[in-house]
Order: sequence, then structure tokens, then C-alpha cells
Amino acid sequence: QVQLVESGGGLVQAGGSLRLSCTASTRTLSTYHMGWFRQAPGKEREFVAAISWSGGRTYYSDSVKGRFTISRDNAKNTVYLQMNSLQREDTAVYYCAADRTTSIFVSATASSAYNYEDWGQGTQVTVSA
Repeated sequence: QVQLVESGGGLVQAGGSLRLSCTASTRTLSTYHMGWFRQAPGKEREFVAAISWSGGRTYYSDSVKGRFTISRDNAKNTVYLQMNSLQREDTAVYYCAADRTTSIFVSATASSAYNYEDWGQGTQVTVSA
């Protein structure tokens, strides 16, 4: 099991930016595909972005494509989510997740929460008007 810790959430005005970070203190993330998901009040958890273990391939939901960027620094054991042009609809708790078992990184599995074994506690992002 991997203990994931997210940080970087907060309150920002619409049009602003935030960068979320996800790290693990007890195990290296360098061989895992990683994903970001979010859950708004009263809504189901939804896929935001995913990145392969090498960082060479990424996927995004249509709602964030062009505004958010997922990246990773395996030397720092950290995965990032750069969020630009934030909108009120982006308000949610953002979760980092690790996929320890999938070997082939494709959109169908990368975007499914069921393929991720480990989850962080989440970090709140609130976008005000």
C-alpha cells in the first residue's frame, strides 16, 4: 500500500491558477501510473488527468483539457497538477491516486477510478467568482 499526500489546494478567484502536488513518503512512485480525480459536493468522483510511470503519456478529461497539466518528477517522488484558468465548476476535493498493477497505460483504464489501488486524503480547491 502507498501512502499518498496531496497539497497545494486553496481558495482562488476564477481565472487564477493553483498547482497541486502529490507525494509518497514510504514508497517510490516512479513505477506507478498516477492519476488525479476530483469530487464536488453532491457529485460522483470524476477523472481529471493521468500520467504514465515514465511521464511520457498523459490523458485529460475534456473539461480540463487545455487548462490543466499533469506532470511528474520521479527524482522528487512527486506528481503535479498545474491548474490554470480555473472556473467555479472546478471547485472540488482533488485526489491523487496510484495504479500499481496496470502494465499498459491506455485512456480507458487510466480514466477509471477502479484501476487505482491507493488514494490520498484529498485537498480542497475552491474557485470563487
